[in-house]
Amino acid sequence: MTTPDENPQGAQPAAPVETTAPHVPAPPQAPPTTSAPPAPEVAPGGPSRELRGALAGVRSEVGKAVVGQDSAVTSLLIALLCSGHVLLEGVPGVAKTLLVRALGASLDLSTKRVQFTPDLMPGDVTGSLVYDARTAEFSFREGPVFTNLLLADEINRTPPKTQASLLEAMEERQVSVDGTPRPLPDPFVVIATQNPVEHEGTYPLPEAQLDRFLLKVLLPVPEREQEIEVLARHAAGFDPRDLGAAGVRAVAGPAQLEAARAEVRQVQVAPEVLGYAVDLCRATRRSPSLSLGVSPRGATALLATSRAWAWLSGRSYVTPDDVKALAHPTLRHRVQLRPEAELEGVTAESVLTTVLATVPVPR
Repeated sequence: MTTPDENPQGAQPAAPVETTAPHVPAPPQAPPTTSAPPAPEVAPGGPSRELRGALAGVRSEVGKAVVGQDSAVTSLLIALLCSGHVLLEGVPGVAKTLLVRALGASLDLSTKRVQFTPDLMPGDVTGSLVYDARTAEFSFREGPVFTNLLLADEINRTPPKTQASLLEAMEERQVSVDGTPRPLPDPFVVIATQNPVEHEGTYPLPEAQLDRFLLKVLLPVPEREQEIEVLARHAAGFDPRDLGAAGVRAVAGPAQLEAARAEVRQVQVAPEVLGYAVDLCRATRRSPSLSLGVSPRGATALLATSRAWAWLSGRSYVTPDDVKALAHPTLRHRVQLRPEAELEGVTAESVLTTVLATVPVPR
């Protein structure tokens, strides 16, 4: 079975190229509708075929606007099923913004975008108190963080103070202004982007904030055939600002998403598989190439993403292959290389590949 990011089975401990794997074969797709249908009841015996079909339809709808990023769509669905946040890394022009907008449209979720700049203030993201001269009182004006999908574009271009304004929102699902906590909508997912090439004038995210992201997804440049398809769509009149004209419709909604989350929480994990996930994370802490290994929070994240992947695959239990499939996107941003290892060309990907190849797999 292919994975949403990489397939480490049989990998040798050598530095791999940072690419995403072919997309996962989708379950039967739900027919497009103009609004999200009501959610079915949670099936106690295993994954609901109807729910999985609806989420498979999301991939089809996003594909009407975005070409060649099926594995990224799968990763975003896993994040939504786990109520986690995603860090998207890719060069400009690989449809990161369009991907998020199309995902929100196909799931009937509100989407807002914030362009992070050096002069952006925390209140520009979370909201602030505004004086109303008519009532002579201060009222709270919501910031763009009050949405279902928040696209934090080029998050590493804003100073740490503004980056930190997202920490409470990401972890607690609330914003505190003037001592008053204000809950955010449910679901709430931050999808942050950063450019892996240009680093001048940027503020790299600290390890504590990187650890808050459930997944780090690498968006590659499309293959030649896919790029031809992109140009053909534009030549035929495709407008990325008009998703409705492209035929993108809501095939699922918050109700279906919540029901799917309930089923994911019922996915069983054997003690041997739990031990395997822990052993992988502990092995990174002993790696001579790393100054920082995966924390216990990273181990719980690996468990959560593995359960979501097992559910999407139609199983009510997690296998070691599920853990291996999600190891790279879940852990790659939670490790830190030693300077001498980085000078020798070692990457986080190669370290994780080595760990996956050396840690014994339970049978």
